[in-house]
Amino acid sequence: MPSSATKDIIAIGGSAGSGAVLQALVADLPADFPASVLVSTHIPLNSPGFLAQVLAAKSKLPVTQAVDGQPIERGHIYLAAPDRHLLLIGETIMFGAGPRENMARPSIDPMFRSAALSLGPRVVGLVLTGMLNDGAAGLHAIKSNGGTAVVQHPLDAEADQMPLAALEAVEVDHVASAADLGRLLIDIAGTSAGPALDSPSDELRLEVEIAAGARTGSVELRKIASPTAITCPDCHGVLSEVRGSGPLRYRCQIGHAYTADALAAHIDELDEAIRIALRVMEERVTLVERMARDARETGRTAVAELYEARAAEYRRYSATLHEAALTSLRLGNA
Repeated sequence: MPSSATKDIIAIGGSAGSGAVLQALVADLPADFPASVLVSTHIPLNSPGFLAQVLAAKSKLPVTQAVDGQPIERGHIYLAAPDRHLLLIGETIMFGAGPRENMARPSIDPMFRSAALSLGPRVVGLVLTGMLNDGAAGLHAIKSNGGTAVVQHPLDAEADQMPLAALEAVEVDHVASAADLGRLLIDIAGTSAGPALDSPSDELRLEVEIAAGARTGSVELRKIASPTAITCPDCHGVLSEVRGSGPLRYRCQIGHAYTADALAAHIDELDEAIRIALRVMEERVTLVERMARDARETGRTAVAELYEARAAEYRRYSATLHEAALTSLRLGNA
């Protein structure tokens, strides 16, 4: 017997350059669009929330920033709020206070996973332009649970990394340019969703719980990941490699999550910070040594000794930074 469920959940994730794409997309959606639309983008903590106003000016559908605990309605567009993961639990929006994923909160992957867990084949996941690869693992979850995977064409994207990562991780159903995405969603929304899977995986359920804010530990984490020799850049705990989910990604016991690409980018930022600190420390050593010489030349022995001791201390700090830089370089070249 065919399922009566339809594809009525559109989950959209984007980052760099996605604002313009979203404006074009929502402008094409009709007032009777038969689906709920959830949008998560990488917005800063202090975001003024202008995106809702900008999209509302283009859209025939109501556009609002999501509210924790509100039920979703068809023909409505909900935007993620700053500093909270936008999750769909059943047919109700929930704000997740769990750790950042891919250095972002809200992050796209938790929204995609929660929708896949709750509504399976009814979900259409769409990855837009953006840097790195947030959204790829979540789109994999949507596809694995019977949903539909859509990706903006990389050649059409302002930043092609997110679309390319999604295409590498998932056998997608549709690829379209920004100009065609709205019309494509109109064609998909309201069509038969197909039968639901018997039961989503325990691994998917656990990751949604982590995004919602549930505490985890080594015992729980071992159910989905294996410990590695890499440490978490946020809390310096052990990172574990998540099993059986593309793309390659990691979680720590607190729950911080990184794809391999995001982790590498974070390490690059750390390298630059070490180099800046090293330069500042070397400049400070030079200055304090000059101050010590000046004090001796003018007969201020006590002051000279004070500056010499400080210069020695700074040289020790500099040596520590040098070692950190060399270690980071070796890891980067490994």
